[in-house]
Amino acid sequence: MTAPTVEAAIHELMDLAWNVVYDLLEQRGLLGDGLEVGEYTGIHSWVEGLTRYTVVHSREVAVLFVDTRPVDAIAFHHDLLGADDPKAFFTLP
Repeated sequence: MTAPTVEAAIHELMDLAWNVVYDLLEQRGLLGDGLEVGEYTGIHSWVEGLTRYTVVHSREVAVLFVDTRPVDAIAFHHDLLGADDPKAFFTLP
């Protein structure tokens, strides 16, 4: 169970762009586990310059948002959480 504010932030990001998130998951072959928004329980966010990066993840999938736009999805692994540059795990446009 996640804290209500974390849960609200995850739902806000995912709900705003669910069609794009779905397309990213489909393109990467990641549909299946981790598809339900309620399965996403982790969020990590940071700012670089004028850009906010946010990773939202379930136990199976991680989605990178640049500001509020989802840009990539990968299979989740724990190395992502402790990385100096988590966005390096993703492909940026």
